[in-house]
Amino acid sequence: MRRSKLGHKNHLRQVWTAQLYSFFVYRIYILLRVFTTCKEPDMSLEMLSTDFEAERKKHEPVLELPEQVVLPGDRALFLSESVEGLDDGAHFLDTLTSDEWAKLRAHSRRLAFATGQAIFTQGDRHGGIFIIESGKVHVFYTAPSGREITLAYWTAGHFIGGPEMTGGGIHIWSGEALSECRMLFIPANALKKLVVELPNFALCLLQGLAAKGRCYSAMAQMLGTRSVIERLAQFLVNLGNLHGVRDGRAIVINAKVTHDQIAAMVGSTRQWVTMMMKRFQNDGLVTVTPRHIRIERPHALMEMVSKRAAG
Repeated sequence: MRRSKLGHKNHLRQVWTAQLYSFFVYRIYILLRVFTTCKEPDMSLEMLSTDFEAERKKHEPVLELPEQVVLPGDRALFLSESVEGLDDGAHFLDTLTSDEWAKLRAHSRRLAFATGQAIFTQGDRHGGIFIIESGKVHVFYTAPSGREITLAYWTAGHFIGGPEMTGGGIHIWSGEALSECRMLFIPANALKKLVVELPNFALCLLQGLAAKGRCYSAMAQMLGTRSVIERLAQFLVNLGNLHGVRDGRAIVINAKVTHDQIAAMVGSTRQWVTMMMKRFQNDGLVTVTPRHIRIERPHALMEMVSKRAAG
């Protein structure tokens, strides 16, 4: 009797398994019929890929960016092969003692400049140097044709007004306030006196001049040894390193920068920069929006710079 009950249970289990198996086979068969007989819209692989990418982006979290940086940000900026050392000159007076600072200020004048105001102008007689206490300054050279090239953006701690230091010459480029600025102006005669009376200040001034020399040497090397497309690619990489926000593999340059500013920095025209940015976009290197420049493939952009430089 017990064996017959066990046999009956085994039989029921086998029947149930067979029915379940038949059910799944039948469902797979129906699905295969559906996929092989239904006519799907005529879509190319590229269209499917595009739709998939669009659908994926719909469900991606929106990147929350901090407030945009206004070029150059809180650090100096000039054309160079890296962002290392951009702000070295901001600390040239760090070793002054409180007494030396007091004497320096006693021989200086405090000046204020509004946004867009000229601090000194190319061709004007040189009268001394300016130490930036706060604010940002754009230093640029204007060619006889009227075309401008950016030499550097300077921030707090740097001095401007060279290369003349003790007067007697003219300014060979111009400086303009990018924001409200406070300056410590050291007249040429006072500068001569301070150099004699404060040996530590004289050493600091030499360090400041050395930092300026490295800056303009880096710019000269870029202009003399790199093509304009290499300079553009390098500048985008530098901006990404300075003001980039990661978004997956991409880098969003979270800084307000115009094609005019880029052109003046890399030594080109706004029209050429616009054309090359479109080419970079078509190649999938960057995406340009009204608010941001997004470096889609940072490594590819850097490799392009490296390969060209090596060649």
